[in-house]
Amino acid sequence: MSAYDDLNRRTANKLDAVVVGVDYRLAPQYPFPAALEDCIFVIKFFLQDKVLAEYEVDATRICITGESSGGTLAATVVQLLQNDPEYKDRIKAQALIYPGLQSTDTLLPSHREYEHGPILSREMTVKLVCLYVTEDKALFQAALRNEHMPEGSRHLFKFVNWSDFLPEKFKKNHVYTEPILGKLNGSYPALVDSRASPLLASDFQLQSLPLTYIVTCEHDLIRDDGLMYVTRLRNVGVPVTHDHIEEGIHGAMSFTRAPLFLQLGLRMRDRYISWLEENL
Repeated sequence: MSAYDDLNRRTANKLDAVVVGVDYRLAPQYPFPAALEDCIFVIKFFLQDKVLAEYEVDATRICITGESSGGTLAATVVQLLQNDPEYKDRIKAQALIYPGLQSTDTLLPSHREYEHGPILSREMTVKLVCLYVTEDKALFQAALRNEHMPEGSRHLFKFVNWSDFLPEKFKKNHVYTEPILGKLNGSYPALVDSRASPLLASDFQLQSLPLTYIVTCEHDLIRDDGLMYVTRLRNVGVPVTHDHIEEGIHGAMSFTRAPLFLQLGLRMRDRYISWLEENL
């Protein structure tokens, strides 16, 4: 939580808002869906009328936000709440900062272009994603080869087919090839679960999502996840503000306090807070 304390405090002070940070359980000690369950529990608790009243929160101005893997969780939480009759329309907006949104295809153009970083390498990212599911090293090795998806999952590829959803400028000379099915022994249900990979949600699930702010960074291995989500949300009529940072790197908004400052991170932080101020 300490890495985000400065951002959360600045957001609270700038907006005169209540900011709740969820200290969720971490993999591999607590694999999927532990972190998601913690987030859902906290948010549903906070959304109780008596809790909102205690902290003097305007119930019509609630935003769920997350950065990197927190963006994964934020995207999933909003999908689940918007498709839950009890919580539908309780969330006014979501803000996703360079989120990871799928593990179905590990050879997107950004995976190839930034295989060795900066910040995130392809091998490290695939390893972290696999540890979220299991400590079985066989999954990691298969995912590196893009051979980790199970038989019967081809119908999901249409949701993450970058040749359909990436803007032309990001396709460059890359050629789309499907992940290879059925090469991995073992069953990992999380691989086909939209709660782990929000991009696997259907158009029907996405069309009710609220006002959305998405940040993507050019020099980021998981850049294309956010780019595809922008396209898919806009295709179903969700209002999206997309802030693509041409000089951006993954994690830049974490570098906004001593001992490491990035002017880039400070600018991104201020743009994020300005969007919240204008739209909440």
